[in-house]
Amino acid sequence: MDNNTLRVIVLAAGQGTRLRPHTNEKPKCLVELCGKSLVDYQLDAFKRAGVSDITLIAGYKEDKLVRNGVKKILNPEYASTNMVNTLMCAKELFDGSCDVLITYGDIVYEQRILDSILAAKGDICLTIDKEWKRLWSLRMDNPLNDAETLKLEGDLIKELGKKPNSYDEIQGQYMGLIKVSANKAKEFVETWEAMDRDVQYDGNDFDNMYLTSFIQYLINSGWPVKAVLVQNGWLEIDTVEDLEFYEQMIRSSNRKELFSIR
Repeated sequence: MDNNTLRVIVLAAGQGTRLRPHTNEKPKCLVELCGKSLVDYQLDAFKRAGVSDITLIAGYKEDKLVRNGVKKILNPEYASTNMVNTLMCAKELFDGSCDVLITYGDIVYEQRILDSILAAKGDICLTIDKEWKRLWSLRMDNPLNDAETLKLEGDLIKELGKKPNSYDEIQGQYMGLIKVSANKAKEFVETWEAMDRDVQYDGNDFDNMYLTSFIQYLINSGWPVKAVLVQNGWLEIDTVEDLEFYEQMIRSSNRKELFSIR
């Protein structure tokens, strides 16, 4: 595809409370991993892929989040809402004129991961790490406690984001990288707007719904959600412990198969 016709939305409104003191004076996406901020890893990957239409959705400490050539939209309710609400602050970008790539602001990924989802075809595509357990097993004693369900039928996702009872329920791990095709972009927003605001979604109210809950709603509504299968090559930074572990891992020559920094 022509990546100049692709829009990127980076969800970067979060406070990152579990990364304090690193986030005392800056948003989570500006926390540095090996001397470079998380969002700058992403912006560099977009540049290498030829993507130039990029919008950051900011909230916490938004005045610190300024990048040349990158647009910014604010979620003024960032402190009391969750990812879907943040995303829909940019709902006008889902106008059907081009594909829309959505990425969490607290992840970093190798170029091959981005290239894989940019090349994928489907109404809605998600990168899924088939080898997730290799990294999780290094990070924690019991990966099952932190992972979420991911069930596939062929290359289509049938369930994600639930608490697993066994490893059999985890055929991969959702990463937070999503592409919505141009022909489904308007319907993506319209589906969200038509949802019942008075019910709970995986235990959360409408304004605090997880993005995985919204994707599951789309699946249950008949949307074909395609898995773009990858093997490692990404990191999610949630806690101070994550940050310290990943920096140590990246600097260790025998861990480059899990993530190679650039």
